[in-house]
Amino acid sequence: MPLQDDDIDPRTPYQLPFPQDALEEIVIPNAMECDERLWVPQAENVWFRPLCLNRSQGYWMNLLKVRKSGVLSRHRHPQAVHGWVLKGRWHYLEHDWEAIEGGYVYEPPGETHTLIVPEGVEEMITFFQVNGVMCYVDPWGKVLGYEDVFTKIDMCRKHFEEVGLGADYVEQFIR
Repeated sequence: MPLQDDDIDPRTPYQLPFPQDALEEIVIPNAMECDERLWVPQAENVWFRPLCLNRSQGYWMNLLKVRKSGVLSRHRHPQAVHGWVLKGRWHYLEHDWEAIEGGYVYEPPGETHTLIVPEGVEEMITFFQVNGVMCYVDPWGKVLGYEDVFTKIDMCRKHFEEVGLGADYVEQFIR
């Protein structure tokens, strides 16, 4: 830990100005308990709640909410993904582990997997940080579609406009 001058109260905030072009923080109180209009539909019974859409570095952070059991998607990530299960549970068809409430998952770059929400799970919510692109593939790796931070932004703009928040509502999440 860095040394502190004993004559300065450690609770004194930083006294110099922040960089002129620094972006504002994103602070979202009660991110899971929000206006339902903030959950962007992704597929039937599948939504995401944007938290940070970083177009300059190509990643996004969101809550993924699923209210159905079964196969959600088969996909591949060329960069790492981090997940934290907030509610429910899920697993990948290709692995023998299960992501449970309170659990953390690291997905290495290049892995292809099929997300399954098991029977009996009424709602699954997981915080994900997705870096780069998510490629949807068939069982033999043929690319069927993709998502990236730009498609996520477009989905948010369209949805927020449709629900009366305005297309520019998404701007608060973009960095």
